Amino acid sequence: MSNHSFAGGIHPPYRKTTAQQPLERATDPAKVIIPLQQHAGGPCQPLVKVGDLVKVGQKIGEAQGFISAPVHASVSGKVTAIAPHDHPAGGKVMAIVIESDGQNELAEEVKPRGDVDSLSADAIRQIVREAGIVGLGGAAFPTQVKLSPPPEKKIDTFLLNGAECEPYITCDHRLMVEQPDEVVCGLRALMKAIGVSQALICVEDNKPDAAQALREAAKAYPGIGVMVLHTKYPQGSEKQMIKAALGREVPSGGLPMDVGVVVSNVGTAVAVARAIKEGLPLVERAVTVTGSGIKNPRNLVVKVGTPFSDLIEQCGGLTETTAKVINGGPMMGIAQHTVDVPVVKGTSCILALDEKDVRIEPAGACIKCARCADACPMQLVPLFLRTYSDKGMWAEAEQANAMDCIECGSCSYVCPARLPLVHSIRLAKIQIRARKQKK
Repeated sequence: MSNHSFAGGIHPPYRKTTAQQPLERATDPAKVIIPLQQHAGGPCQPLVKVGDLVKVGQKIGEAQGFISAPVHASVSGKVTAIAPHDHPAGGKVMAIVIESDGQNELAEEVKPRGDVDSLSADAIRQIVREAGIVGLGGAAFPTQVKLSPPPEKKIDTFLLNGAECEPYITCDHRLMVEQPDEVVCGLRALMKAIGVSQALICVEDNKPDAAQALREAAKAYPGIGVMVLHTKYPQGSEKQMIKAALGREVPSGGLPMDVGVVVSNVGTAVAVARAIKEGLPLVERAVTVTGSGIKNPRNLVVKVGTPFSDLIEQCGGLTETTAKVINGGPMMGIAQHTVDVPVVKGTSCILALDEKDVRIEPAGACIKCARCADACPMQLVPLFLRTYSDKGMWAEAEQANAMDCIECGSCSYVCPARLPLVHSIRLAKIQIRARKQKK
């Protein structure tokens, strides 16, 4: 067991039953739905029209602004629609629907870009941008933005996040075990792009096989180390990882770059390696399809835009008592009202849960036990934030650092009264942002 950890956090049942299930390639979908908003920041503008023929890797949506990322066709075929479509993050988003021709013909621009040693930092950043690579841990923040910190922010360490702390999800675990050389290759490119010579790949101590595979892959590169962290949720949150690995504390309202660190996900590193070696944009990713409501849980390599329904069917379908389908994990994932939503760049897991796993108990009264405060990894007092939110005291909520909440769900998990603490704090954050925009 490692003693590298952080204050607060919880130990939910991890239920990673697919940890030893190798990655398999999913069956190609008959059609894909490519949302023009799959990342933090501004949506893309379509570059194609209905009736156009497209190829794999062809850019079909252009990024608008610095914080954005282009989108590409994940299959070859015909564009059949450009219209609003249900998005797994909620609501409807403009999307490009492509009917596959089954050929998977590559676009002419998909070709190797060289190797890490021969490419300049600027060239790597440009490759990452044009490939539409975003953080694959869930936040989907455009990676090229992370690789372009302001000159006054001196970065000295790169952390590669292999914690995968959410229950059920194991796709990153399998990437580290099966493709450690790709992980290290991508990390070397990210290090070069940002100009650092020191990096740590952070893995929780419940994944010893991943840590060993990465050590072997990284042993030829003295600046890259593998750090084993204590298994605890939410270890994969970047601020908690920085504290556990380096002992540095990101200030309230700050970013990792404020303490000289950039953090990225192991899946993102693999995507960077493929963009350089093969010239392939981010058109597919690893996804865990699992849960008590899935008949045959698996880890799959999936084309972006594949409907959830296709992947669920490939895993044997839903059980008769399935009560909920979630995009992501049980702690921070988003429940879906339909399985006709597409896999997007930030989809790490499709989680289907049985009735017994989703029963909702009625909320009681707060007994001021402070368990929520003890569990909060951001050292907030959730019960106070909830009170401010429920009473519409938005200024007081902001003063109590509501915006620092990472919405990890630890407080709600430990609350004996089963209070929806995260829901209340999320509402406060929405109202605080709205007030600032109005001003």
